[in-house]
Amino acid sequence: MSTSKIWLSSPHMGGTEQKYVQEAFDTNWVAPLGPNVTGFEQDLEHYLGSGSHVAALSSGTAAIHLGLVLLGVEQGDEVICQSFTFSASANPILYLGATPVFIDSELDTWNMCPVALEEAIVDRISKGKKPKAIIAVHLYGMPFKVEEIKTISNKYDIPILEDSAEALGSTYKGQKCGVFGDIGVLSFNGNKIITTSGGGALVTNTKATKEKAVFLATQARDNAPHYQHTEIGYNYRLSNICAGIGRGQMEVLDEHIQLRTAMHHFYTNFFTSVEGIKVFTAPNTDFISNHWLTCITIDSVILGKSSQDLRMALEKENIESRPLWKPMHVQPVFAKYPYYGNSIAENLFHNGLCLPSGSNLTELDKGRIEDSLRLFLSL
Repeated sequence: MSTSKIWLSSPHMGGTEQKYVQEAFDTNWVAPLGPNVTGFEQDLEHYLGSGSHVAALSSGTAAIHLGLVLLGVEQGDEVICQSFTFSASANPILYLGATPVFIDSELDTWNMCPVALEEAIVDRISKGKKPKAIIAVHLYGMPFKVEEIKTISNKYDIPILEDSAEALGSTYKGQKCGVFGDIGVLSFNGNKIITTSGGGALVTNTKATKEKAVFLATQARDNAPHYQHTEIGYNYRLSNICAGIGRGQMEVLDEHIQLRTAMHHFYTNFFTSVEGIKVFTAPNTDFISNHWLTCITIDSVILGKSSQDLRMALEKENIESRPLWKPMHVQPVFAKYPYYGNSIAENLFHNGLCLPSGSNLTELDKGRIEDSLRLFLSL
């Protein structure tokens, strides 16, 4: 008998999503506007607090793209971007004909290194190319060093686009991630902490910026009885049906975070006495992760086995795991662009692994994972 697949992070429905979706069908609100879109935005604004304004969009990538547009990024500009991230953080820079400048990570949070960031800014300014924006990412749900990055941003007057795609529900010093930058970004992709099937959101602290984002996301249609356009627009608005899924998911967001936190504790407890394996954890209590994914690094010299060996061993047991993000500056499509830092991001990629972390993992799943880990480690 075949054993069912244990996924890295699969969608987890709470039960009320169908109610909101059915309402959309019953009222024929199936377009990219309607009560669910408005309600979902309000739910997110209430959850994030800090006077946030949210525009629900078709993806997190769309939110990054629109965010860069709203920050005035144009062809020929330079945009600083964390290297250790998913390519969606960097791709929109090239959509606009701008140049990415990649920054290494630091070991505490695995996010953008403030030292390398300032080094890059000083060097780019000396070359006559002051960066137009900074894309900083809360990787795997771990907040970046907010105060240090913001201090540098303010010092050089360069706005922050806060990529919080993986960090809905994470906090820094008690404040929700997504509200620290000039513009924030959320993702509701199928593998995220909550999902709308596909979708994202742009977060801002002004109503005017939200309205501008919505205008651009709906093909930049001018206020006229006919179709008239004075700006380039995009088809980036979230549908009312997908927003209905999001409204139901918001009702279980805190529960999902608790369940993923429990999975994180499951791994930290298991690996406590295993030399050569380290679970990625917050540097101190200022940083509270949503534990979207629990990640480990393996010292192959100490353990005698590599992260790739573990990945393959889990795969044989029909358990999904995944290498950490391959840094952008070593990706073929981005290799020609500037990079500042050392080799922290590369080392993390070579030695790290994401483990199954879903909020819908059962006790049976946990048992299979533990048995597989014990077999691999000969425990």
